[in-house]
Amino acid sequence: TCSVAKKELDDLERWKEEHKPGPIKLVPQRLGGKESEAQAREKQQMMLTQSKYQQKHKREEYVKAKKAAVEAEILKNKAIQREKAETLEIKKRQQEMRRREMFLEDQYYKTNELLNRLDLGLPKSDSCSIANRGPKSTAW
Repeated sequence: TCSVAKKELDDLERWKEEHKPGPIKLVPQRLGGKESEAQAREKQQMMLTQSKYQQKHKREEYVKAKKAAVEAEILKNKAIQREKAETLEIKKRQQEMRRREMFLEDQYYKTNELLNRLDLGLPKSDSCSIANRGPKSTAW
């Protein structure tokens, strides 16, 4: 088994040598772009400061949007509370109207009851002639 393993390793090494890639032949090129190192650093610095301003602007926009959303929520809640207050006021008015109607109806019935009791206590004839009885004097 040891000789078989050694033979396989030798075969592997031989195969690697046969299939080894050749040298790479490239045409030399000038790399690094058209600008100098100083220009590249200056451009990089400018982009860094611009990105700072952009981040600051983004933060401001985010804060503005958040503030607007909070204000919209507050206005919505105020509108809901106003609507609730209006419906409560309408209910109060309706209850007050019902209470007045019931009071007037009750007053009407009590007044009629009192008048009926007073009418029952008096005779059916003219009440003025009964009330004015006195010494009969006639001018005839």
